[in-house]
Amino acid sequence: MTVSLSGRGVGHSFGDLTVLDGLDFEARPGEVLGLVGPSGCGKSTLLELIGGLRQPDRGRIEIDGKEGEDARLERCAWMPQKDCLLPWYTALDNAGLALRNLGRSKGEARAEAGLLFDRFGLAGFEQSRPDQLSGGMRQRVAFLRTLVSRKDVLLLDEPFASLDAITRAELQEWLLPVLDEKDHTVVLVTHDVEEALYLSDAVLALTSRPGRVAASMKAPSTTGFPREQVVTDPGFTERREELLALLRQSSPSIAGGAR
Repeated sequence: MTVSLSGRGVGHSFGDLTVLDGLDFEARPGEVLGLVGPSGCGKSTLLELIGGLRQPDRGRIEIDGKEGEDARLERCAWMPQKDCLLPWYTALDNAGLALRNLGRSKGEARAEAGLLFDRFGLAGFEQSRPDQLSGGMRQRVAFLRTLVSRKDVLLLDEPFASLDAITRAELQEWLLPVLDEKDHTVVLVTHDVEEALYLSDAVLALTSRPGRVAASMKAPSTTGFPREQVVTDPGFTERREELLALLRQSSPSIAGGAR
């Protein structure tokens, strides 16, 4: 079963520097919550707070009504911006690393992770080292590693930021049906408003530091349609421009052409 995630009045500071201030957010079981905002507004810090790597200075974060770092650490899996694949491991062993951390033997981890390689477009590359994989394939291995951790909440920190535009679009289209299965509650951090609207059920836009809620909106339905048809639909583009306008108003540093 998937879980709910919520935050009320969440704030955090590093010394005299206030990074987040009074955030309220909520994701229902199985939802994808997108987080957008300018650099330095506290998006990654918020993921650390949700994941239990830090405790908020103010407010509270709950997963299925339970508060506390241990409860969040137990139920969250993090996918950072960099794939962090171990260069001396094969793709299969990298994908199974989370299972090894759960106590599985090497053979058990390989067998369980290997079942997903075809679904993730990685069949035939099980024995490849990271330097033999494309950037997009490395990100698929990293996401597979996150998925097999069997955590209820997935925290995705700009997972496609380092990829070229074509590969990024391809992976967005690949990831959407995986997220649509609603097996996990997901928080997706991205600088790309279009990506947030395409992959998320709801989007939370933050102001420049200290990060506060500038806007919260439901994302348009994207299920069952090709990506290019979705992102060029007038309803989608109208929502994208509305969100960009709200971000520009609350974050003057965002350039007019930013995505």
